[in-house]
Amino acid sequence: MDKMKFETPDGNAANVARIEELFPAAVSEGKVNFEMLRTLLGDEIYGDEAYEFTWVGKREAVREAGRPVRKTLRPCPEESKEWDTTENLYIEGDNLDVLKLLQESYLGKVKMIYIDPPYNTGSDFVYRDKFAVSREEYEDEAGVYDDEGDRLFKNTETNGRFHSDWCSMIYPRLVLARNLLHGDGVIFISIDDNEVDNLRKCCNEVFGESNFVAQLIWQRAFSPKNDARFVSNSHDYVAMYARNLNAFKIGRLPRTEEANARYSNPDNDPRGVWMSSDISVKTYNPNTDYPITAPSGRVIEPPTGRCWSLSKNEFLERLQDNRIWFGPDGNGTPRIKRFLSDLKFDGMAPTSIMMFKDVGHSQEGSQEVTKLLEAGVFDGPKPVRLLRRLLTLANLGQDDIVLDFFSGSATTAHAVMQLNAEDGGRRKFIMAQLPEICAEGTEAAKAGFATICEIGKERIRRAGDKILAEWKAKRAQAPMTNEWGGVFAKCRLTSAFAF
Repeated sequence: MDKMKFETPDGNAANVARIEELFPAAVSEGKVNFEMLRTLLGDEIYGDEAYEFTWVGKREAVREAGRPVRKTLRPCPEESKEWDTTENLYIEGDNLDVLKLLQESYLGKVKMIYIDPPYNTGSDFVYRDKFAVSREEYEDEAGVYDDEGDRLFKNTETNGRFHSDWCSMIYPRLVLARNLLHGDGVIFISIDDNEVDNLRKCCNEVFGESNFVAQLIWQRAFSPKNDARFVSNSHDYVAMYARNLNAFKIGRLPRTEEANARYSNPDNDPRGVWMSSDISVKTYNPNTDYPITAPSGRVIEPPTGRCWSLSKNEFLERLQDNRIWFGPDGNGTPRIKRFLSDLKFDGMAPTSIMMFKDVGHSQEGSQEVTKLLEAGVFDGPKPVRLLRRLLTLANLGQDDIVLDFFSGSATTAHAVMQLNAEDGGRRKFIMAQLPEICAEGTEAAKAGFATICEIGKERIRRAGDKILAEWKAKRAQAPMTNEWGGVFAKCRLTSAFAF
């Protein structure tokens, strides 16, 4: 039998091996000769000055991503549901260690990652990943720690490394997360104004600026706060990066009645309702700069500094096919007709602004948890509808894996189960969460929850039971359909693990 491994792979050694494969002369006895590497690369290196993003502690954060850990997962079947059949995972522990432990089994297999990390507002907790000081020093400096590693501290703005500590926390986790993403995978990261700039810079380094998809804006509040000092902030951001932008294909949204209502048929075209769009473009091309004669006889030139988007032959073909509209009096600027029948199967392109009426608001997220767990036990949970929108944009297949390593109240798991119930999918989730203590006197502690992990696991159990009950009720009404056929795979709820 093969010997069991008691240590995760050494990522730094793997990087050296990759360099040796490309440049054997630059590696000797497992060490990189950087002078030789510079010589081999020639002019393709930075000079004395270069655009770069750095902070105090960056080198240590980069090294941390590659360091192995000597830990393993301990199964907890007594806390699980459908232990023998489930493929969903809930892991208690430091997410940096969890990400390292997942590298071998899930390398390149995760289609979507969503995380809601600490926003670094000056009052929340940030993970500390440095092991060079003693437990006593941690206790003196931090004051807040878990039972095994003293991994949390309150990062106030008076800290001289306020932003640096946050960057050092998020950077290695992003590096490890990227390794887990499938070639056409995507990551979504919730954040607010406090660290959005630094997050974008970290992501540009880790994922590559060319793989940036969008910075989505979520309208999390539905009414202004009149006690705001300057401006009532009503939004958060969701940064979206692809593993490989050329391989990623975004999911499109279902068409809405509101969108369809914009189409009409003023000329009774037999192909149905349509709407018109401009055929001029900013990029000038003399080959598409020509006059067009309207049915009224008026000669129309392209707007100043613009030209038509169609060549003359292309324009005449569409004119012959009755796809050019000159307005009801035949005297308007030409526009091209786009028929709803040509679009209905493609869905709608998503927009960068996600309004609360479409994806929910922060109070909706709180109400969902309160109703399910019968107490207001978690601050600021994201609404299920927001995660459902992100799952759609990720363009998930029926068997894909979704990871959330800042699991919190487990909204992501709830949304994955709900999606499976809706379309019969067999998607799996992996949730990871540090067992942060619920402070004495909080609603969570009063409700009997000792840690955030207990909240997340109980939500998954209750949400799964609720969704299954709804599925059974629907099946009783329509027993011959298999619309929710994948719900059983989804309702094999979760295997719980801890360090």
